[in-house]
Amino acid sequence: MTTSLSTRIFIGLFLGLILGSCIQYFLTDVPIFSHTLVDIASGIGTMFVRMIMVLVVPLVFVSIVCGVCDLEELENFGRLGGKTFGFYLINTVLAIATAVAAALIFTPGAGMSLAGSADVQITTTELPNLLDLLVNIVPSNVITAFSSGNMLQVIFLALLLGGVIKSLGDKAASAVSGFQVANAIMMKLITVVMSLAPIGVFALMLKLGATFDAGIFVSVLGYVAIILTILIAWIFVVYPMAVGLFTPVSAKEFRLKTREQIMFSLSTVSSNATIPVTMRTLTDKLGVSRSIAGFGVPLGATMNMGGASIYITIAVFFVANAFGTPITSEQLPTLIFSVFLLSVGAGGIPGGALVMIGVLIHQLGLPVEAFAIIAALDRLLDMVLTSCNVVGDAAVLTIVDATEKKVKQDQVASVVSDES
Repeated sequence: MTTSLSTRIFIGLFLGLILGSCIQYFLTDVPIFSHTLVDIASGIGTMFVRMIMVLVVPLVFVSIVCGVCDLEELENFGRLGGKTFGFYLINTVLAIATAVAAALIFTPGAGMSLAGSADVQITTTELPNLLDLLVNIVPSNVITAFSSGNMLQVIFLALLLGGVIKSLGDKAASAVSGFQVANAIMMKLITVVMSLAPIGVFALMLKLGATFDAGIFVSVLGYVAIILTILIAWIFVVYPMAVGLFTPVSAKEFRLKTREQIMFSLSTVSSNATIPVTMRTLTDKLGVSRSIAGFGVPLGATMNMGGASIYITIAVFFVANAFGTPITSEQLPTLIFSVFLLSVGAGGIPGGALVMIGVLIHQLGLPVEAFAIIAALDRLLDMVLTSCNVVGDAAVLTIVDATEKKVKQDQVASVVSDES
């Protein structure tokens, strides 16, 4: 019997973590293991992530153009886009509200004294302006937008081109055919690269196990436990229940069909790198239409950051409490709005949320020394928050697809009723 890809990724993840941990705790004095093997694993892992990342921008661009061209009516795009965008915003707001409530109840960091932590300098960064975020969606240079991997700009260009091609009708049939072929090529490339996923995941986790400082983890276990508990609850309870409530897919079925997505995102720690897996999960396993997946997945990897929202919120409360400067009721509205903006701008890349935490620490005038603790634990927490982000994308788009199918059914029923 052939072992499924998700099972092989799962095996690679844990074997890499176990071997890496053995190197750190038992073979640290053996250079061939602690240096040579870890360096090789780091190189292999980096090459694997780069192979995924180099395909992401063309995949996103081509899939969105095809998705718009596949729409039965161009007018449907407004409803689909507004619904997807709205659901993503609702998800982020609910995540922030949950994190704030948990932070107020459990007060992470309260009673601790972290003044002696190592000092880590944070580069001064201004809080993103909402108007600037909107203005920057429109690129000034097409090549720069693609070379920099600015996903919002790539999405904008793809939507614009797809809409124009669709509006031309039969005149642009050859263009539609060309993009469909390009999309098939990209999906085949992704399949080839994903066949290497167990090796790439093994290498990434080996490096993590060999370099992660478990001592710091134990010293702030309460803070870590709050974040992990909320993230895991959202992955395995909140999202599956929402899908089970609003779609024909049961909560249990949703959990089973997102396993590969979870394992892959745990190892790559990147929403963008997980885009191909998320697309395949939606279209091949959950039955979501390719037009909805093609449009919604890249957008979700850019702005649907429920996991990042939870992480950033709890981290800032932890820093404030640990240094005896708890968040006041006057600061709370500013914090909530700032987390919302920063979550959308987290970027879908490894360490994106950590950068945003640094921005907030600076913005709220909190001690920069705390950034050392946050940074030391970031890799572990970033793994789980990324899984939360991508499973959130799958949940939202499964719900959007179910509502769109219901709209079509109602339209067909209305036509049949009128004819009769």
